[in-house]
Amino acid sequence: MSVAESWSRVMSLLQQHAPADHADLPGPATEQMLAAAEERMGVSLHGDLRTWLLRNSLDLPEEDVDDEVACCGFDGFPDEGSFFLGIRAMERLYANRSVSGGFDPPDQPDDPFWRNEWIPFLSDQDGWTGKFVDVRDGRVGRWFVGDPTVTGEYESMARYFDSVAETLTRIADGNSPVCRFTEGRLAWS
Repeated sequence: MSVAESWSRVMSLLQQHAPADHADLPGPATEQMLAAAEERMGVSLHGDLRTWLLRNSLDLPEEDVDDEVACCGFDGFPDEGSFFLGIRAMERLYANRSVSGGFDPPDQPDDPFWRNEWIPFLSDQDGWTGKFVDVRDGRVGRWFVGDPTVTGEYESMARYFDSVAETLTRIADGNSPVCRFTEGRLAWS
């Protein structure tokens, strides 16, 4: 499945089981927005990331952005503690993570905590943990401050979104001990 197909599956499940959450999500980014962000970041987005953002750029409206936190997004999706980032939030977190030498720490190029080729697309509000896309090959990895970074957790964004769709299906089937759909929204316990 392509990233567009996998994301469409996620959106269909969300629309079917959590229509209020689905209705809150904004529309797509534009090519101009993405090109401007790439120029400011100094890195080209991977094709899968670009495709996803052209379907939904999940930035909060400007008036809802909290400048006191590292990242903002739509609470409760895809899970209780983290949220997908829109291009503005990605750019902000990327600026916080990127380093002049290309990787951090500078003496560990083969096992860094962070590389400038990694673009975050999911995070908690503090930017301490999340998922990223490696622009070199499209693999999805995860970071958690204080723990080793995991690269290649998923071979692609499509595979990652397939896992999100599987989670939403388990929730819809009543097979999740920590989440259910109620009143058109995801409800985490």
